[in-house]
Amino acid sequence: MGEFELIRRYFLPLGGRQESRSLILGPGDDCAIQRIPAGRDLVFSVDAFVEGVHFPRNYRPDYLGWRALAAAASDLAAMGADPECFTLALTLPAVDEQWLEDFSTGLRSASDAFGLELAGGDTTSGPLTLSLQVHGTVEQGRAVRRSGARPGDLIAVSGTLGDAGAALDYLAEPGPSPDMLAVLEHYHRPWPRLDLAVAVRQYANAAIDISDGLLADLGHILAASRAGARIESAQLPLSPALSRLKGDKATDYALRSGDDYELCLCFSPENWEHAPESLKSQLTVIGVVDADPGLYLDGVDCSLESVPAGFDHFRSES
Repeated sequence: MGEFELIRRYFLPLGGRQESRSLILGPGDDCAIQRIPAGRDLVFSVDAFVEGVHFPRNYRPDYLGWRALAAAASDLAAMGADPECFTLALTLPAVDEQWLEDFSTGLRSASDAFGLELAGGDTTSGPLTLSLQVHGTVEQGRAVRRSGARPGDLIAVSGTLGDAGAALDYLAEPGPSPDMLAVLEHYHRPWPRLDLAVAVRQYANAAIDISDGLLADLGHILAASRAGARIESAQLPLSPALSRLKGDKATDYALRSGDDYELCLCFSPENWEHAPESLKSQLTVIGVVDADPGLYLDGVDCSLESVPAGFDHFRSES
């Protein structure tokens, strides 16, 4: 099967299936065309996913299609953006029709679930690699940035933390228990918090998605906002499955492991008070922003220099 037949069979059907506010022309031409409505800003992000680095070798292709788009879309949620469309550049070591069928099925399911229409892309030969660029829009000047945290802000997180990191211990488990299956579901099928986007941009001062671990990603907010924070480990939201599987180590998974794709948000006390219960019920307050730099965990100084900076492809191991 040639490149153009591959695209026609597996990826062209993913375009033109949804009502898009801004996508005028999707796959099939030299370029896609996106028209941004008046009064809105374009928000976009690109992510690369390499086999053996970002996902296991011989990973199920339907899981990969869902997981890659979910991870990319999570950045839109952190900015408070409405999803619009995405592009995909796919590098394949060989043409495997069953693999492509399963991958496109997972990608199609995620595209439908997240409201992101395929706008175009490219295919080439080489080590298995995906590059996805996601586009969203937000009312002009209303995108939520990392740099907006202020002293006194409440720090809150969505969902539960640590499940996806714990799942790495069970990817090869031949007979996973119900608790193992619960955390594996978080890894294989993460759900970006696009449902919170409208509320985030209305009430939050700062936000980031938790892709590299809570401590690392909160550290990015604090660095951009030139602030510090105090958080309480007892307040971290842990799933019952994680607690049963990891016991006393569950908190460390919640603090340091990645791939949760939940949101970490900062709210002024006034905005938190006035936020609707439908928003607050999805969040857990875990700490407060300080004026002085530094990160305190349970009252113990964990200076930002000692907090993991998140996964770094080029950091030497020593």
